[in-house]
Amino acid sequence: MDEVPCKLARIVGTVAQAMRTSFVAVAPEDTLGETAQKMVEAKTGSVAVLDYGRLIGILTERDMLKAMAGRVLTSDARAREWMTADPITATPDTSLEDAQATMLENGFRHLPVMDGSQLVGIVSLRRCVAAMQGVPLEQT
Repeated sequence: MDEVPCKLARIVGTVAQAMRTSFVAVAPEDTLGETAQKMVEAKTGSVAVLDYGRLIGILTERDMLKAMAGRVLTSDARAREWMTADPITATPDTSLEDAQATMLENGFRHLPVMDGSQLVGIVSLRRCVAAMQGVPLEQT
């Protein structure tokens, strides 16, 4: 019996290969309205919350949905009130499998990527899976 090669053979790689290095950052005092506008313009599901250049949180579309369900005024509510503070992070050298497992185990879809104390990107679960399956990242 001949073996048939699997078309979906996984490609093992690192977060550096899948992360977006162009990401949106907001200040903790930015309003949810300002933040939502930036997210829509950038077509992204998450933003980094930086305080004087230091990552202090991540704000995602899920956080925005929770705020809207809570009937907050987007012109009054601040990013710091709805962000996930001190988020779990990865490094550029983190394997795609480990990054994916971290997101799945903790129930989130966006992972900030740190090089020492510097935020260098954000990787999404979708981009990790795409990279592992060899799907061109331009399609994600």
